[in-house]
Order: sequence, then C-alpha cells, then structure tokens
Amino acid sequence: MNRFMEVLENILMPIAEKLNNNRHLTALRDGFLIALPLIIFGSILVVLANFPFLDQLIGEDAYAAYQAALGPASASTLSIMGLFVIVGIGYKLTASYGVEALYGGVVALAGFIILTPQTFEGVEGVIPTSTLGAEGMFVGILTAFLAAELYRYFVQKNLTIKMPAGVPDAVSRSFSALIPVSLTLSVFLAIRILFSFTPFESAQNFIYTVLQEPLTALGSGLPATIIAVLMIQVFWFFGLHGQILVNSVFDPIWYALNEQNLSAFQAGEELPNVVTKQFIDTFIVGMGGSGMTLAIVLWLFMLARSKQAKQLGKVGGPPGFFNVNEPIIFGLPIIMNPLVLIPWLVAPVVIAVITYVTMSIGLVPKPAGIIVPWTTPIFLSGFLATGNAWQGAVLQLFNLAVVFVIWFPFLRILDRQYFRNEVEAEKETTNAENKQKSG
Repeated sequence: MNRFMEVLENILMPIAEKLNNNRHLTALRDGFLIALPLIIFGSILVVLANFPFLDQLIGEDAYAAYQAALGPASASTLSIMGLFVIVGIGYKLTASYGVEALYGGVVALAGFIILTPQTFEGVEGVIPTSTLGAEGMFVGILTAFLAAELYRYFVQKNLTIKMPAGVPDAVSRSFSALIPVSLTLSVFLAIRILFSFTPFESAQNFIYTVLQEPLTALGSGLPATIIAVLMIQVFWFFGLHGQILVNSVFDPIWYALNEQNLSAFQAGEELPNVVTKQFIDTFIVGMGGSGMTLAIVLWLFMLARSKQAKQLGKVGGPPGFFNVNEPIIFGLPIIMNPLVLIPWLVAPVVIAVITYVTMSIGLVPKPAGIIVPWTTPIFLSGFLATGNAWQGAVLQLFNLAVVFVIWFPFLRILDRQYFRNEVEAEKETTNAENKQKSG
C-alpha cells in the first residue's frame, strides 16, 4: 500500500501542482465563479416559474402569464451566461499579468461579439441567443484567452498613448488602452473575415463542429465522468482541491450540457443529457461535499465508540449538511490516510454509475439544467435539480445509504483503532497518576 501511494504521489503531485498554478485554468475557474451569482439568480427564477401544480391552482391562463412575467430573468442570465464567463475570464487573466484588468474583460467581450454571426433567420444585425449560451461557450473561452493575451502583450510592449501630467486618471487610462484595444480587436476582425471565406462561414461554427461537439459528446458519457470523479478524489487524497483542478477542465463541457437540458426543459421537450454540471454538483458533491462525506458524518454520529470519532461527527454535522466537509477531510483524516483510500475512491464511482443508470432508464428525471447553489442541503437539492421532481430527492436518499454501506467496515476499523488508542492513553494516564500517589 505504501509503495502504491508513493507511485501515485510521484506521478500525480507534479501534474496537480502545474494545473493548480496554471494562470489560464485559474482564470477559467474564476471566470465561472464571477458568473455564478447571475446564473444562480436565473436558476431560482426558472424553479419558481415551473413550480409544481401551480397551473392547477391558479389556472392555465394565469399560469402562462405568470411564466411570461418571470421568463426575462432566465433569458437575461442563463441564456447568455457565456457573456458573463467571457468577461470574467478576460478580467482575471489580464489581472494575473498585473495589467489593467477591466479592459481585458471588455476587450474579450468585444472580440467575441465580432466573431459571433449577426444574422438570425435571414435578419441582419440580430445575434441569436444560442450563440451566447451553450453553443458559444467554447469559442467564448478561447476568445477570452486570446483577447487577454493580445491585450496584455501590446500593453507590455508599451504600445500605448502617454498623456501629459495633469490629465485626469480615468482619461489617461482610457487613452492608454486605446492602441492595445484597437490592435486586439483588429486581430479578431481579421479572423472573422478569414472564416467568412471558408465552408464554416464563422469561428462559432468552426469551433462548435471541430472541437465543442466532439468534446461535449465525450464529456456527456459515463466513462469520462468516472475518470473526472476519480481524479477529484485522488487529488483530494493528496491534499489538493480536486474540484478546483478537475472542474477547471470539465466545467465548460458540463455547463454546455447543462444549458442544453435547460433549453429543452423550458420548451417542454425531452432532456438530452444525463451528465451535466448538476449531475456532478447535486448527486455526487451535493451529499456532504467532495466524496459524499455526509454518510461518514452520520456513521460517526450514530455508531462511533471512540470519543474522537463521536466529537468529529458532532463537529462535522452542521457544515456537512450544507456540503462543507473540510472538518471531515482534515479531521478524520482522509488526506494521506491509507485506511480510507478504498471507500474514498470507490463510493463516488459507484454513485456516479447508479445515478447515470437510473436517469438513463427513466426511473429518475434527468437534471433540468437548473443551477442549484452548492450549499443547498441534500433532498432539497435533488428535488430542485431535477425540475421539482420527488424522484431526485429519493435518489439522493438511496445514494446516501449506498455510501453509508460502503464506508461502514472501514469506519469501523478506524473507530476501533481510535478507541484502542484512547483506552491505552487512559491507562497510561492512570498509571502515571498512581505512581505519583505512591511516590
């Protein structure tokens, strides 16, 4: 076991450190985080607009008017979430170079708009919202990276206009950004013109056909999902934030799949994807945190004999209910603890398979594309993520029981070890006190 852990550590630690320190992956992660409040707002309104049985309570006409009134909330957030992510990535990547970050964000957005087809159903000057959401996500991310890199390059090469002293700072910064912004956007205009002479006609169509479509198909499958889940667990075992590392790579795919499901859900059509962002966040991470440690908390609270384990169950319970599990990860501990390596790796994979199969065969509705805040407690999150379906909550309960069973023998061994250590410590303390009394 020790040899196996050494091999894993030697292979994975350098990879994890490079990923964790990569400025582009960091900007990608932070760009999604900037957009998250807007996405959650839109998701909440989607839930409210599709509240179960409401049409029967207020009538179909009133219900249609109610949905129409709430509709703009999701249309102005979820449907164009790519725009928020692009600004966030451009801002964060430019800031990592110590350059004026705001211009990095807006030039990324402008570059994306230049590359976006501005014709919809034969009408010129209209941008279809589909290109601003899931369909345009990959080209948006690549555009943000390229725009931020070009802008900071031109700035660092001092291709700027220097204003004399005494000019207001805001005016000086605007003129300083003029040449870098112009040069950057000229590059994107040239790219747009070049693509217009190709069979793809636009960069959007090229990226979607050549890159996004194949990657999305791969990421929506069970094998790729299992690999992603395993990598999250392995990184956490070595003390690295597995979700941040793995999500930086998979989030663009999962969010695109999420958006496809949301569009189908709102249109009353069959949901196309099982694996989405909420498949991971709600049915795996959303059960106590990474590794679904709520089951561990319940075991410790109900069945532990050792004082250490019982206390850990009490401490880890309240935050674990809201999917914060650092007390368990560092307190059990899970990091670098060979006694828990098997259940730590196996349980999430088993749950991913169970969830995928039950949704694929129709026992449980697929995730509806609604972004549920990651701190939402279990059962409520499953209900909301599946479009207000009770089967989602029941599936989480079943998964929790499965994780509990998988962890049971390993936690029992660990608890016995803690209990023996406590008994031995008490004996040593008692013997030391007796010696002092007899002395």
